[in-house]
Formats: sequence, C-alpha cells, structure tokens
Amino acid sequence: MDANQESPYNPFGMDESCQNCPELAESRSRVVHGYGDVSAEFAFVGGYPDAGADEAGIPFMGAGRETILDILRATGFTDSPPETTEPELDNVVLTYAARCHHPDREPTDEEFSACEPYLTSELRMINPEIIVAVGQHALEALAWEYTTRSAEEFDVEAEHASTVRGRGFEIVPMIEPREQTDAETEALIEHLLGILDRDYRQTKGRRGR
Repeated sequence: MDANQESPYNPFGMDESCQNCPELAESRSRVVHGYGDVSAEFAFVGGYPDAGADEAGIPFMGAGRETILDILRATGFTDSPPETTEPELDNVVLTYAARCHHPDREPTDEEFSACEPYLTSELRMINPEIIVAVGQHALEALAWEYTTRSAEEFDVEAEHASTVRGRGFEIVPMIEPREQTDAETEALIEHLLGILDRDYRQTKGRRGR
C-alpha cells in the first residue's frame, strides 16, 4: 500500500452518509466505497455490495470472498490468509459501481446512475492501467463510459478472462466470484499473470512504482 496512505478504507474520503437513494439509505449498514492502495495500477470493479460486503464495509468480502482472495493472492496483490475479511492490498483497489446493499433486490438503473460520480471520481484519482470488471453490471457500466462498444454488446461470460481496450486503460471482464468454476478462476488468474508479465503501462503521466 502507498506509504503515505493512512487507511485502505474509503481512501479518497467519499461521502459515507450519502442520501441520494432513499430506499438504499434505509436498507444498508453503510456505504461501501473503495478499499485498497491509492497508487494502484489495477482496480477490481463490481456491481454492488451483497450482505457480507455491507457488513464488512469492504468490496467483495461477502459471497465469493475466498475466490477473490485466491485470485488476489495468486497475482501478488495480497498475502493475506483466505479467512480474512480485511485483506492487506498492494497495487490494487476494490470498488463498486453502486455502493449500497438492499436485502431484497439489486440497485435500479436510477440508483446505479446516482452512484456513477463516485466511481468516476475514484477511477480518475486512481488512474489505473487495468480494470477488472466483475460481473455484467460492472462490465456494462464501464463499457458505456470507457469503450467505443455499446453496453449491450458485452457478455461477461463470453468475454471472461479476456482484454477489452478502453479509453486510457484495459478492461478485463470477470464472472462474479461466487459463480465461477475452478477452471474459470484459473483462466482469470492466468490472464492476469500474463498482463503482469508484459509491459501493460500506458503513456499517461503516471509516477513509477
């Protein structure tokens, strides 16, 4: 983690009492903003927090937590044990397109839109080289904003563990961790290791690590 960073929780000080979506504000335990290393070159972006992530206050620390941690350990982004719900991260940030949990439904299109400025601000401040789009919601949100393809053209299952060229970075589609087979997890790990093994950095004024 960046040596000048005090905490991995909500490192950019986003609003933790957001009331933009009244139903979600009533149902959530907390707003689950980004978590991780502010100098990261990789960002994992999911759709929205489930009950476990809502309780932990950390993206992806609910259903599928062990799978996401397996991926992060295999790619060198953490050495935290599989039972942790508070991993120590290096060179990666975990975040969501929508930030609040509802026990009975996923966020509406309007609620995703209300959260879009949070994600846009985080990505601008992190300035990642690689964004792993976790699940169809995240892939469509990123595709609409950051690629030349329409969101409807993307299928996370068909494009899992591949690379899509974005505006200033690359997008790697990923099936939801809780839905992955062992083979799909291994394919994602191998794809990310291949990226790490090549010169993936864009020319966009980043400071060196």
